[in-house]
Amino acid sequence: MHEGIRDTSAQDVLLEKNNRLGWLKWAVGAVLGLGLVFVLGSTLSTWMSAEASVSAERIRTAVVNRGDLVRDLNVQGRVVAAVSPTLYSPATGTVTLEVLPGDTVRPGQVLATIDSPEVRSEFMQEQSTLDSLSAELEREKIQARKAQVSSQQTIDLARVKLTAAEREMRRADKSIETNAISEIDYERARDELARAKVEYNHAVQDSRLESESLEFETETRELAVGRQELVVNELQRRVDELAIRSPVDGIVGNVEVTQKAVVTRNAPLITVVDLTAFEVEIRIPEAYADDLGLGLAGEVQYNGAGYRGELVSLSPEVVNNEVVGRIRFADETPPGLRQNQRVTVRVMMDELLGVLKLQRGAFADGGGGRLAFVLSENGLAERRNIRLGARSAAEVEVISGLAEGDEVIISSITEFTNYETIQVVD
Repeated sequence: MHEGIRDTSAQDVLLEKNNRLGWLKWAVGAVLGLGLVFVLGSTLSTWMSAEASVSAERIRTAVVNRGDLVRDLNVQGRVVAAVSPTLYSPATGTVTLEVLPGDTVRPGQVLATIDSPEVRSEFMQEQSTLDSLSAELEREKIQARKAQVSSQQTIDLARVKLTAAEREMRRADKSIETNAISEIDYERARDELARAKVEYNHAVQDSRLESESLEFETETRELAVGRQELVVNELQRRVDELAIRSPVDGIVGNVEVTQKAVVTRNAPLITVVDLTAFEVEIRIPEAYADDLGLGLAGEVQYNGAGYRGELVSLSPEVVNNEVVGRIRFADETPPGLRQNQRVTVRVMMDELLGVLKLQRGAFADGGGGRLAFVLSENGLAERRNIRLGARSAAEVEVISGLAEGDEVIISSITEFTNYETIQVVD
């Protein structure tokens, strides 16, 4: 009988099936399935609750914290000379320039001279009047001395007469006792004595009045001379001012006139720039004008270093929506500064201690600074109404709506202002 091909059935061994291991595999699979369903359900629930989504790469976030906030303002400034006087013509005349633009000058150095015949002529006339008054004063003093001598002579003569009359009266007293003279001669001697006394007293009084009168006249002459001296001194000052001198140590800036030009009084001539003292001129936006005041601290950034300064002047008017101010260096002036050089200036307007603050970003401008999106752990950002306070160049004060530790989207939220929630995805 033909035999077919044999199989392996003779070699097979029947094994008993392990039901316990199968059950374990089934349980693990069920748990993994439930977890997957839970995760997918949670993610799906989050996605379903969000009104919009945004990539995490498109946004910037920051955490609300508590600390000190320095309210400041960063503006561009221009280095200007603190002292740059412009010299003007003191009188009408012909100008002769002694320097050129860019020349280095010292204090007191003559920069230009004005030839003014009018001023010089007036000075010479007043000087002549002073000389005349001085001569009159000396003549008055001589006349006063002569009058004093004459008055003294009159007094001396009156004293001699008085002495003689007294001597005659003593003789008459003795003679009348012995009846050596008549009663008439005795009365005559008495009358002579009385007349001599009157003449002497009048001579003394006249001398006093004459002396007072002469003193008054002399004083009047002295006052006239003193007044004329003031006039001459003033004209002498004007003559001296015809030589235009540098008030500072620096360089010649602008020269407003040409050589030998005829200029009028108070015409600008030369500007001198003092390069030893610099200030920084800043232009401040009108919105910050009310928050600024003289004496505010500032910091000038130059060559990577900060230099302390102080706001020393503030324009009372607004030009092109800006207010012009000046910062003066409080300590040392940065080396190597040049006029009209551009620098960055930070003006410290206020300092708030222990406040809630947040890094400044575009969100502070979107929605008027009244909205913010706060991130949660599941990547969902919820909209909140907030209120911001003081702002610095880097931070803003949080008054309400946020708590310490909240993570906030600080980039622009303009496109999300109509949403309540947004989903941040990686």
